[in-house]
Amino acid sequence: MVRNVMKSGWGRLSMAALGALIYAVGINLFVVPLGLITGGMMGFCQLLRSAVLMVLRLDSFSFDIAGLIYYALNIPLLLLSYRSLGKIFSRNTLIISTAYTLFLSLIPIPATPIVDDMLTSCLLGGIISGVGSGLVLTSGSCGGGLHILGLYLSKKGVRTTVGQFELVFNGALFVLCGVMFDLPTVIYSVMNTIFHSMATDRTHRQSVTVQVLIFTKSDSPELDSFIMDNLHRGITRWEGKGVYTGEATHILCVCMNKFEIGDLREALRQIDPKAFFIVQEGVHVSSNFDRRLS
Repeated sequence: MVRNVMKSGWGRLSMAALGALIYAVGINLFVVPLGLITGGMMGFCQLLRSAVLMVLRLDSFSFDIAGLIYYALNIPLLLLSYRSLGKIFSRNTLIISTAYTLFLSLIPIPATPIVDDMLTSCLLGGIISGVGSGLVLTSGSCGGGLHILGLYLSKKGVRTTVGQFELVFNGALFVLCGVMFDLPTVIYSVMNTIFHSMATDRTHRQSVTVQVLIFTKSDSPELDSFIMDNLHRGITRWEGKGVYTGEATHILCVCMNKFEIGDLREALRQIDPKAFFIVQEGVHVSSNFDRRLS
């Protein structure tokens, strides 16, 4: 069902908006009540918000202004995405970053933490918000911030995922956080950010490069055509022989991202139900390989 929704432009945008809502739920219900910093661009905005509150000597505003600061800082990054990642991606990013701001501003923050245990709350907040961020990226959009920079660097061939890039940025962020807050707050904020980055990378399947080996006895050109014309991926073919049966076997080697496996599986069921394939995750591909991260 999810894959059918993803096939239409508005369906993907709706799924991205749902991801933004899930992200905001994880942040506002589990992270902010503990006074933690989430990391990334939003974490930087939360630090700015805390600094403003300190200067004005206020406990809080009527709503969390971190979302508005985040929206303002996204403007130059949206210009970068327009030039490097395409018009449609930039349009979707503008819509979803607006959704992020709205949800973060509208979802009420509990006066007391829903979960008293700090570690459990860090885990829940990190996983929920990370799944939301990953769903946004999988839908061909992003909420702005470091996701744009991470996608830009990956598109340029830098060997890093969006989650890994966030971790590097957050190293410097939490040094600053340590200056403003106590050590336990910094430690739990770091743990929450690690959980968030891991969940983002696991959900964002386009960032996972895989090698697929397809074994088929059919000599039909339909499978080759589907991979090259529909998935737009190259193929290396070997001729093998089954040791037990002695029958000729065609072995196709294809590199793609994890998100594309579902389409390949459906095509194999229709073209050659008896074929089977092996998927190896985490392979490193360089040079002439199109990294489709959105």
